[in-house]
Amino acid sequence: MSVATDTGVPARVHPSPNHGPRANGAKIDMVVLHYTGMQSAEIALQRLCDPRAEVSAHYFVDEDGSILQCVPEARRAWHAGQGFWKGEADTNSRSIGVEIVNPGHEFGYRSFPPAQVDAVIELVSDICKRHGIQPWMVLGHSDIAPERKVDPGELFPWGRLAECGVGHFVDPSPISSGLMMQEGDSGQPVEALQSMLALYGYEVAVSGDFSSQTTHAVSAFQRHFRPERVDGVVDRSTIETLHSLLKKLPSLAD
Repeated sequence: MSVATDTGVPARVHPSPNHGPRANGAKIDMVVLHYTGMQSAEIALQRLCDPRAEVSAHYFVDEDGSILQCVPEARRAWHAGQGFWKGEADTNSRSIGVEIVNPGHEFGYRSFPPAQVDAVIELVSDICKRHGIQPWMVLGHSDIAPERKVDPGELFPWGRLAECGVGHFVDPSPISSGLMMQEGDSGQPVEALQSMLALYGYEVAVSGDFSSQTTHAVSAFQRHFRPERVDGVVDRSTIETLHSLLKKLPSLAD
């Protein structure tokens, strides 16, 4: 007997026991994209369904574009770990987690095949429409946990998703000038940078001191929005790209 999935796109159910209740009153308002970061799709799927691993995701997208649903959307999957976005720390309770098959930086990071990207676009578009999720709430694991995670990484085609109406993106400002700020610096410009990152959603203390936390947040921002150079160093391109994104948020549109 076939089991219905939550999504309207072609998918099969492959249940994982690793889930729990969402926090009381938590509204699903976020999609978090991951790469599997393991040697093969089979090993990754086994881990996501192994109760000893205590990890899972709602959806699993293979390189050929096939989609599995492992956890019902009504349940809290264990995909984000310790995360933070826009003042909220329990990102698992408010998100849908999507694992995208890719060996990741440890096992031979590579580009995502077109069929897989198309499947992610269709799936995430469907999720966002059904839950009313805003484009700027479609995020990478590295965005919500920049000190721990780098996935789905700098090769993930966020711009292609945005062209199809999925996610929040602007064309990155060209890299044309050198260093403006880096770890160890301090002062008002650093404070302004931290305020902008925090306003967008990153967990950054607005202290005026360019700390390691700030470096990780800058790297995560670059990895998602300015992937040509991911170094945690702030140049004009980083600032201009961040400013352009903030201007596209409804609260700052005027």
